Amino acid sequence: MVLGGKMKRLKELYPETDQDVELKNIKINSKEVEEGDLFVCTKGVTADRHDYIDDAIARGASAAVISHDVGEKSIPLVMVEDTNKELPYLCQRFYNYPDHKLTMIGVTGTDGKTSTTTIIQTLIGSDQCGYIGTNGRSCAKFSGDNPNTTPDAHNLYKYLAEFVDYDCKYASIEASSEAFYRGRLQAMEFDISAITNITSEHLNIHGSFENYLESKLMLFKQTKKDGYSILNHDDPYYEDCKKACNGNVLSYGIGEDNDLQIQSFKLYPDHTDVVFVYKGETYSFVSPMMGDFNVYNLACAMLCCLALGFSFEELLNRVGEIKVSGRLELLDTKTPYYVMVDYAHTPNGISKLLNFVHTLNINRSIVVIGQAGERDYLKRPKVGNVVVENASYAIFTYEDPRSEDPVDICNDIVAELKDKYDNYEIVVDRRQAIQKAIDMAEENDMVLILGKGNETYQKLKTETIYFNDIEEAYQAVENRNSQK
Repeated sequence: MVLGGKMKRLKELYPETDQDVELKNIKINSKEVEEGDLFVCTKGVTADRHDYIDDAIARGASAAVISHDVGEKSIPLVMVEDTNKELPYLCQRFYNYPDHKLTMIGVTGTDGKTSTTTIIQTLIGSDQCGYIGTNGRSCAKFSGDNPNTTPDAHNLYKYLAEFVDYDCKYASIEASSEAFYRGRLQAMEFDISAITNITSEHLNIHGSFENYLESKLMLFKQTKKDGYSILNHDDPYYEDCKKACNGNVLSYGIGEDNDLQIQSFKLYPDHTDVVFVYKGETYSFVSPMMGDFNVYNLACAMLCCLALGFSFEELLNRVGEIKVSGRLELLDTKTPYYVMVDYAHTPNGISKLLNFVHTLNINRSIVVIGQAGERDYLKRPKVGNVVVENASYAIFTYEDPRSEDPVDICNDIVAELKDKYDNYEIVVDRRQAIQKAIDMAEENDMVLILGKGNETYQKLKTETIYFNDIEEAYQAVENRNSQK
């Protein structure tokens, strides 16, 4: 299948050029270039892709888009003012404006984006709605990987074109602050925008909380005037979000003044009893999702769908189908202790998760967690404090260390814990850390492996390796059982 219906010619994309070739795909990484691709020389965080144009040509690039002189080349070159700013608009044209053919639903927030966008897809139906986010990309007819929470524009528009070709009508996507900061979403307008919550995160990228917040608010500024912005009324930054909204505003929260009121809920180890009020009607139902934070995620997702015209009854018929891979995923280990995998990696997300876990009938909580390299180092000691203060025992380990020494990252995490707590240790190797936690677990203990969810990789200094916490946990249980 050729995405978007057909390949493009260079003159279709840039009528002013005096050269013409047929183009198959757009690439920004020279290592990924194949015969017939258009290579766009963007400037990344650490690399200027203009420096790799010869490698792209050697791999078969048919043309390149540049923003400064690279000398004479054997392929057509198109000069633009800024390749980074040009990329999303170019991708729109190349893939025949797939975002204009879909009802675009964007969800931002510090925590809960993956859960909320997945719930939206489930409530609408994956035969009609595609998903793009941390857990990859999918609709009823296919699923695939995704290199970023919100991918670079050349992948994002390619994925949206996939949804169009597979007859989807909606796209539910995670809209990260970094994506707005990097300009990946600058060409896109949203029919529905929503936010889960805002706490401090990604300050290594944004430089300050104010900049981080401003990047989040871009979603509402890029919402169509006849669209809807769905806001969490109970979040401290509700008013900031409301001021940024371009379209109609709907809110969810505890108070009666919300469009969707969370009237009450009761938490259980395997489900939640929920009571919502919408347009004067009271709806009592069972959610398969656990935790008070997931009550908010569900409210946000349902209000998005209600704004699109779905009835509450339609949505309730699909609530029982909700499952978010790698989020509060209780593994079927058939052991007297429990093992759960979750993506929680922010102080707020970890705190909420551990508070919920300790409402369950368990003994100890044993947490395995790290912090990513080349990311917000100021967050590391905060995570250390939150974990040891709320868990029975913590094992700190590596998590996507990238170019940093994982030992240094772990030392950053425990920097404020020494001489204050003794309920933690460092086991740098993540596989060994998971095994240690499983081996420690006694009857009715809960082992929590946090930070990566169902992701299938670890980014090390010189390579990216396959690694999945769920698979590692099952293997650790098997190893322990085999020692009996």
